[in-house]
Amino acid sequence: MATEKLGELEDRAWRGFLYTHDRIWREVEANLASLNVSMAEYSVLALLGEAGRGGMRMSELAQRRVMSIGGFSRLADRLERRGLIQRQRAADDGRGYTVVLTTQGRALLRKAWRQQHSDLRRLFFDRLDDDDLRHLAEIWARLEPGS
Repeated sequence: MATEKLGELEDRAWRGFLYTHDRIWREVEANLASLNVSMAEYSVLALLGEAGRGGMRMSELAQRRVMSIGGFSRLADRLERRGLIQRQRAADDGRGYTVVLTTQGRALLRKAWRQQHSDLRRLFFDRLDDDDLRHLAEIWARLEPGS
């Protein structure tokens, strides 16, 4: 059975999403690279920044990053070698590890946040009004798994 083609509006909406995502992603990624931070590294640093000084368990970070434990461990190894994160035995059970930002990691994250927020405003938010943003937020909520 042949798959039905996308309608013109569906095609325009989908292609617009892809183009916008790719264009913004590439520019944000390039500007983070100027700070010597990849998007994958930035996402881990940002999650740890949001978690606060108590950090996060390795397993939760891997899950939130949608990575295997092994893949995340290699990423964490790189960040730890650079002095940006530190792994500590989990205080609650002593079996797992909690990851925290180092002073150097927090300083780099502040620079990366400023760069990313500036890029996002220039490339995306400044081009939309509050109604547009509200509608987008509602759309993204509808597209979340389990919605």
